[in-house]
Amino acid sequence: MAIARSRMARTRRINLRATDRQETLIRTGAQLAGASVTDFIIDSACSQAERVLADKREFAASPKQWRAFVTVLDQPARVKPALARLFSEASADERESTK
Repeated sequence: MAIARSRMARTRRINLRATDRQETLIRTGAQLAGASVTDFIIDSACSQAERVLADKREFAASPKQWRAFVTVLDQPARVKPALARLFSEASADERESTK
């Protein structure tokens, strides 16, 4: 399986340290993928970063879970007295600026 190559000029440097075992593993993986070590590391790190970010932006739900979620979203907002009090208080920055 070939690794996708970036067409954009690389202008940033990322330095990292690895154990002998990690370096060997990465070099072997890159070689078997037909990629340079740089391409292999960048592509692997970017794929992992995309998965982590997607996990924070997207979630999967069954049709039943989705209907329950939408039902809750469609309900009118409720005033929570403790939250209303919290938002009505001056922030530390506001209190500091009035001194």
